[in-house]
Amino acid sequence: MKSNWRIERFFLIAGLVLLLVCVVLRVDGLVMSRAAIWSYEAHQSESANTDNAGGKPDSSSLDFSLWSEKRVNAYKAALAIKVDAPLAVLSIPRIGVEVPVFDGTDDLILNRGAGRISGTAKPGQPGNIGIAAHRDGFFRGLKDIRVGDRIALRAQSNEFLYTVDDIEIVQPTDVSVLKNRPSSSVTLVTCYPFYFVGDAPQRYIVHASIVDSDKTTASGTNSAVKKTEKEHTQ
Repeated sequence: MKSNWRIERFFLIAGLVLLLVCVVLRVDGLVMSRAAIWSYEAHQSESANTDNAGGKPDSSSLDFSLWSEKRVNAYKAALAIKVDAPLAVLSIPRIGVEVPVFDGTDDLILNRGAGRISGTAKPGQPGNIGIAAHRDGFFRGLKDIRVGDRIALRAQSNEFLYTVDDIEIVQPTDVSVLKNRPSSSVTLVTCYPFYFVGDAPQRYIVHASIVDSDKTTASGTNSAVKKTEKEHTQ
């Protein structure tokens, strides 16, 4: 009898442990779905030791409704791998896009968020900032973007605002889209068509120019970028 009781007790404890593990993994999945954004906000909060211009991190789970199953799985797997803190957070409010921007465009970075294309400007610098992300993940929402939409780039304690002024579809070999433009700008790059099965043959390009700070009060840092541009051209 004692032997049977011990066996039953063992299986009861083992079942409780497995149940606890399942609960922890489920909660962890919900929390980690916004981990990249949180890591950026926490990093900037510690380094600046001031209130974040964007407020506290959003604790809601990431919306995967437009993502492919493959991309969702790749993103969750990438969360377990340590990467450097993001350079910035890019957001396009009208279409609900918000994504951390890391430095580089290797597989891990593009599974984790968006990546700054090597050789292009960095946030806060004059020039053209090239940012790439997957068409079946963070940048799926670009299918609905329009000329005139606002793009915000939060870097450290600054926020830079841009207005979309051109959208084009090009071949993968066309790197001219990353050239400097008349004013500081952001160029978003993703594959196209958005729902193509297999390797998409073209690239979807969104160009946005920095907002004139004299016409908006949303970000006082834009004037600093324009001043830097003027100094470089003199």
